[in-house]
Amino acid sequence: MTELAVSHLSKTFVTHDRGRRVPLRAVDDVSFVLRSGHTVALVGESGSGKSTIARMLARLVRPTSGEIRLDGVPVPGGYRAVRRYRGTVQMIFQDPFASLNPTHTVGYHLRRPLRLHDVAEDRPAAQEAMYGLLARVNLSPAELMAGKYPHELSGGQRQRVAIARALAPRPRVLLADEPVSMLDVSIRLEILNLIERLKREDDLAVLYVTHDLATARYFATEAMVMYRGQVVESGSSDDVILRPAHPYTQLLASAAPDPTARRATTAPRDLAAAGSGPNGGAGNRSGRPAPDGGCLFRNRCPHAMEVCRQPVPVFAVDATHTARCWLYRDADQARAHAADAPA
Repeated sequence: MTELAVSHLSKTFVTHDRGRRVPLRAVDDVSFVLRSGHTVALVGESGSGKSTIARMLARLVRPTSGEIRLDGVPVPGGYRAVRRYRGTVQMIFQDPFASLNPTHTVGYHLRRPLRLHDVAEDRPAAQEAMYGLLARVNLSPAELMAGKYPHELSGGQRQRVAIARALAPRPRVLLADEPVSMLDVSIRLEILNLIERLKREDDLAVLYVTHDLATARYFATEAMVMYRGQVVESGSSDDVILRPAHPYTQLLASAAPDPTARRATTAPRDLAAAGSGPNGGAGNRSGRPAPDGGCLFRNRCPHAMEVCRQPVPVFAVDATHTARCWLYRDADQARAHAADAPA
């Protein structure tokens, strides 16, 4: 079984404001594990740090601190080691047109990783493997598709080519960075079902980055909710999405359209109330830590308390469900006392 473990991963970028260097904490002390046959969803609004995590796992961005382990072995540096690692961990990018070179054919995009990662020894073997990849992602006839350029394909076809390219090195971990957000609504489910089928066939470990709670619940076994670089809630996808604990997750859920609702609303009541708590304002969205080290969400939280000015640990909501919120301090303590009590 493949296991990609992330421990205390952080990333700080340096921005410039009026000539001053200003640190921007994009990812803050994130830990999780990807395992074969399972999908973990990383959910949050734009700018929460989801894609930065995926790019660090793909070794496209260097972490500031923390550790990534593949099957218990730290991921090494160096060109050759990273190249071997990328044969095991592959990424599907958000924009299928920008991620494909417009001057090369579909066949070139697939033959190149086959040769780079020594999957095919010669051109005839690469040609046969390329046709097999196109068939796996339902692009046929393969001979015709291989000769086309990206601009000759639809958005869905381009994303299928990108998925086939990710499969070429025969990876064991697949990082899907919002793979359907740039596609027409009518074909999004087809692409997600394709990724789900490939996961089952190849026993892949999948990280699914999304802002869509509904698809996260449908395709993932576990879900983590991110806010300004921190994981504020994690657990099984049903627990996190159907029984959200953190106020931010609750607001995300309330903002999602409900097809069973009798009347459409443009601003859910709870979401409209966010930011009107004791701390006032809409909150600092810069990505910098709060000056006092307190809860990053408190300026938008309808439940903000004085204790929220203190650094927030991760509390256990139940056995497999956690939230970074002071509202669950008593529940966490009760669970700890119950665990320590004699049988």
